[in-house]
Amino acid sequence: MKKYLWILVAVVILLGIYVWSAYNGLVTKKEAVTNQWAQVETQYQRRLDLIPNLVESVKGIMKQEQAIFDNLAEARTKYAGSVTINDKAAAATQVESALGRLLAVVENYPTLKSSENVQTLMVQLEGTENRISVERKNYNDDVRALNVVIKRFPTNVVAGLFGFAEQTYFEAAAGAENAPAVQF
Repeated sequence: MKKYLWILVAVVILLGIYVWSAYNGLVTKKEAVTNQWAQVETQYQRRLDLIPNLVESVKGIMKQEQAIFDNLAEARTKYAGSVTINDKAAAATQVESALGRLLAVVENYPTLKSSENVQTLMVQLEGTENRISVERKNYNDDVRALNVVIKRFPTNVVAGLFGFAEQTYFEAAAGAENAPAVQF
């Protein structure tokens, strides 16, 4: 009888160690996802900080493109008011669309392309866009790692017990593969 008691105690201890380990692993992966989203937001903020400078540099030369400036301002406001990751991702996509139209316009205006301020800002925006792309990829990598662990047995049981849920991947918005059309 004593032998069975020791076996039962050993099983309970091993199970406890497993649950503790699985929980800590889930917390670590969840925090990695949260941290990586913060990195994405940092790059979004950098982009949003650069846009007004580009707009002001371009505005004086391009009065007829007021709609693009209005769209950028609206998209920036929408991003600032977003709370959830999905809302922020949608707002960021709206910023990208308006910014793409502005950059296409700049490319078509030789006077703008030759402006040193515009060139400098465009280089900074290009660098920021590359950083955003890298941070989004890293975010999706962390989401994948968390989601795989949450789906695997027996960790999925521990995840369910402690309320860990799958995270949403950052995905490009429909139509993002199309270049913006600019008409003069």
